[in-house]
Parts: sequence; structure tokens; C-alpha cells
Amino acid sequence: MSTANVAQGAGRMPRQIPYIIGNEACERFSFYGMRNILIPFLISSVLLAYLPDGPEREGAAKDIFHTFVIGVYFFPLLGGWLSDRFFGKYNTVLWFSLVYCAGHACLAMFEDSRTGFYTGLFLIALGSGGIKPLVVSFCGDQFDQSNKDKAKLVFDAFYWIINFGSFFASLLAPLLLRNYGPSVAFGVPGVLMFIATFVFWLGRRKYVNVPPSGADPDSFLSVVRTALRERREGQGNLGSLVANAGIALAVLMLASWALAAVGVPLPWPDAFGFVITACLALGVLIAAGGWGASLQLERARGRHPDAAVDGVRAVLRILIVFALVTPFWSLFDQKASTWIIQGNAMLIPHDQWWWPSWLVKEPAQMQALNPLLVMLLIPFNNLVLYPALRRMGFQVTALRRMGWGIAFSGVAWIAAGVLQLWIDGGSEVSLAWQGLPYLLLTFGEVLVSATALEFAYSQAPHAMKGVIMAFWYLTSTFGSLWVLLTNAGVRNDAVTAAIASSGLSENAFLMFFFAAFAFVAAAAFAAYARRYPMQDNYRAASGAGA
Repeated sequence: MSTANVAQGAGRMPRQIPYIIGNEACERFSFYGMRNILIPFLISSVLLAYLPDGPEREGAAKDIFHTFVIGVYFFPLLGGWLSDRFFGKYNTVLWFSLVYCAGHACLAMFEDSRTGFYTGLFLIALGSGGIKPLVVSFCGDQFDQSNKDKAKLVFDAFYWIINFGSFFASLLAPLLLRNYGPSVAFGVPGVLMFIATFVFWLGRRKYVNVPPSGADPDSFLSVVRTALRERREGQGNLGSLVANAGIALAVLMLASWALAAVGVPLPWPDAFGFVITACLALGVLIAAGGWGASLQLERARGRHPDAAVDGVRAVLRILIVFALVTPFWSLFDQKASTWIIQGNAMLIPHDQWWWPSWLVKEPAQMQALNPLLVMLLIPFNNLVLYPALRRMGFQVTALRRMGWGIAFSGVAWIAAGVLQLWIDGGSEVSLAWQGLPYLLLTFGEVLVSATALEFAYSQAPHAMKGVIMAFWYLTSTFGSLWVLLTNAGVRNDAVTAAIASSGLSENAFLMFFFAAFAFVAAAAFAAYARRYPMQDNYRAASGAGA
């Protein structure tokens, strides 16, 4: 395995790229294959047989699903840290991939065991999350100045492969579950993940391996620590007080959960388990630490280079943007939970000539619309919509696209809510109608997700781009946290009575609630975007200034 340069002709595509692309294709099929059948399996499995059929079991299945999603998007912090500090990208990806394979094996073997199955979900969250921040950047490491023009082709192929794998996994996995049972339905994605790991390993002697950077004295956390600890004559320490208050509150939350768990009577909600409590504590730490650091960040100058201090300031601004995006993910990820549950109550139009009855037999397969629409909408937006808006005099900035994307997700949930009202009224509603909310939600996804990475890249200095990616993945973690908090809230008798008094079913009420949540977030996003100081941190072109 090469640790320096790989022999390759100038300007040629690196020979090792097919191994990385092949790995990504199989891994994405494996992930979406198991993820997209998780809710249908849980609702019908013996794992939740202790709950009655209906809303209780569906609610428990949603809790498990979104807890899993929280883990998937939390563990990139661990994978990125281990890679950068100790092991490098190749070793970290390989080892986490083996953990990933073990998780799939647990799902296939322990369909009747809660301990075994939930262990599998944990291992998949750990493995998938651990490699998530590394594969794309490892791919980028294979290019140099002689062939960097080929990198865009490969990154485009990456995005296409992700949606290609998701599309076929979404179509085929529900059929495997329907026709062959959970062992095969979860086993096939496991086989694909093993193939993904094997393909990645085959390229081991061809890869360029950038060694781990080790401890960085001017990292994001180092600068923040210096800013909070530095004392100045005649100046207060409000920032330190804010950060310490956040630490104290986070510790109090975790202690309250722990004491309540062992029977000590405390005013901590019973529905707030460890995952909700830990995520709330993490959110408090990030918010209070970021706010405190921003109040006295200038104190880090002199102890750290100006570029590092300015980079931290840029990251803290971007974090506010990311925080306002988290409601979008709370709506988006429910297409694999709430919308599947809604689809189960709809009529599949097998009697219509235009419906592909030979292929689409389960409501969960509607998720395949999302990657299919992504592959269609991205070129449509770039080639048709955005140029047309520019000709009409509208500036299609990154922040405007993201704000409108959040709003479109709210419109999608209004459409889903109207469908739920028809179902609740006793109408037979065709599953085909779910295509409308899927179209609106996917349009919002393209505006938010594809744009956010472009925005963050342009705003963050080069040394802070890894930190930004870690925080970007956390937006999905906190998006699922809002779902868990909402699910916990509707188990409260007072909330249940309020929903009943509205005349809406619980499902319809929550759909309109999440739509309103998105609209409030979009309005807050627009207000912040108006005063956001845009930066331009792209690298200067070669020879600039010569």
C-alpha cells in the first residue's frame, strides 16, 4: 500500500478511483436497503409485539428509526477525529466498514431478538457514521495538480452513485421483505456491504494515503479554548460565564436522567430517554460554547494566527445557518417513517393501466421517487430554472435557495396533511397521490442539501472545512431529535387532549405542526440571511497576482 505518490500519467484518471466508486455504490445500496425497510419491519415484527397494533406501535417504530438516524449522523465526529489524529483515512474506513458488516449480520440473524437486532442497528450507525466523512475526502486525496480537472467528474459520479444505489435499494428491499422475509431482506444489504469492503480493500496497494495530521495547535477547539480561558485586565469574562453555564446545564441534564433512571424522583420527563437527553446536552454545549467564544474570541489573537481566529469566527456564523436548517431534516427524514406509515393506509392503484404493478407493490417503495427526482431536478434547476430566474432579475444566492428549500418542505407536509385528512375522512386515497409531497420535499432537498455544502465550502477557510463537515452532519442528528421530542410530547395527556379538541387525528395534526415548524424556520432563516456577512474562501487560481 503506497503512502506517498502513486505512479500515474500526468492528467490521467487515477487507477484506484474505480475501487472507491465501486465501494460507494455497494455501501449506499446496503445502507438505504436496510434503512428503507426498517419501519415496515418494526411495525410487523415480534420486537414490538408487546405493544398493541396501531399508533402505539407505529410511534415506537418511529422512535427507534430516528434514534438510529441520530447515531448515523453523530458518529462522523468519531470517525473524522480518529482518522485525522491517529489512523489515517484508509485504515479508519476499512475498520469501520468491518463494524458495519457485523451490524448487517446482526440484523439478518437476530430478527426475533431485541438485544441482537438493536445491537445491529448500533453497529451500523457506528460503521456508517464512522466512514461518512472520510470516503469523499479520501477520494479527493487521490488527485494532484496534474489531474485535478478529473476530480469534478469523480465527485459528480459520487453523487450520482449515491442516488443510483438509493433508487434501486428503495425499490428492491421492500420486495425482498415482502417475498422472502427479514433475514433475506436484511441479509442482501449485508452481502453488498461485505462486497463494498472487499472492493475497497482490493485497491489498498494503489491508494495515495495522506498521513494523519495529529494534534493541531490551531484547531477550532484549541482556538475556542484559548478564547474562553484567556483573562484580560479590566475586561469581564462574560463569554466564559456563558460557556461554563452551558457545561453546568448539560451536566445537570445528564445527571437528572441518570438519577431518574434509577428511581430518584426528579422533575425530568419520563419520555426523555438517554438519547434525547444526550442530544439536548450536546446542543446546549454547542450553543453556549459557541456564544461564549464569540463574545471574547479576539483574546485568542497572538496566541493563534489571525487566520485561525478568523476561521473560528466564520465557523460560528455558519453554525447559526446550520441550526436554522435542522427543522428541514426533521421533515425530510420522516419520509422513511411517517410517510411510510401513511402509505400503509392508502390504496395501491393496481387496477390502473399506468401503475407499474409488476414492480411497485409496497408503500415503502415510494421512497424510490426521492433519488429519482434528485437526479432529474439537479440538472433542471441548473440548466433551466436558475438561468430563467436570473434573466428575470432574481439573484439566486445560496442562502436564498436554502431558505426557499426549507419553505418547500413545509408545503410538502401541508400536501401530506391534506392526504391524511382524506384518509381520516374515510376516503380511499390512491398511493399515487404521495408523489406530490415527494416532489415538493425533494425539490426542497435539492435547494437545501446540495446548496449548503457549496455555501459552507465558500464561507469556511481551508483549515476549518473538516470542522464544518462534522457540524453539517450534526444537523441531521438534531433534525431527528426534534422528531423524538415531538413524539414524546404527544404522549402527554394534556397534549393528546389538545389534539383531540382540534378535531384532527394525531397524524394529521403532527403533519400540519411540522409544516408550521418549517415555515417558522424559513422565516427565521430569511431574517438571519439578510445580515449574514458573505465571505469568499475559494482558493486563488494558479498564478494569480503574477
